[in-house]
Amino acid sequence: MADHQEASVTLPSAPASVSAARTFAIDIVSEWGLPAGTEAVDTVRLIVSELATNAVQHTFGQSPTFTVDLSLERDEQLRIGVTDSHPRWPQRLPAAVRQDNGRGMVIIRSLTAECGGQLSVTPTAEGGKTVWIVMPWTAPVRS
Repeated sequence: MADHQEASVTLPSAPASVSAARTFAIDIVSEWGLPAGTEAVDTVRLIVSELATNAVQHTFGQSPTFTVDLSLERDEQLRIGVTDSHPRWPQRLPAAVRQDNGRGMVIIRSLTAECGGQLSVTPTAEGGKTVWIVMPWTAPVRS
């Protein structure tokens, strides 16, 4: 396998794009050797789903598209990024706030920590941001 692999897709900021983002991510990590039906695939699926949902719902129509970037470094580290052009960064809700939505980042942070990964947010040159998840690659080593 190559030392570095990358894949990305840019989608319209529409609810239907969340499913497309999930499918894209799962297809890519499966192509790279992460076995379907594993907990690692489920984690990637949920992280991408929550990040894509945030990019659609919380940009208030000010980001016409969002981009999902995946990269794999030396079969050791998977990097997932979702970029939108809205300047508002994800907000952490206080634990006391009771509402039916707004828990995506809580889920993402929890899943990321559980698998030994890290979450970061970086600004883009265009004034938007990318939410990054870096996590250990857990595919079996091929002989």
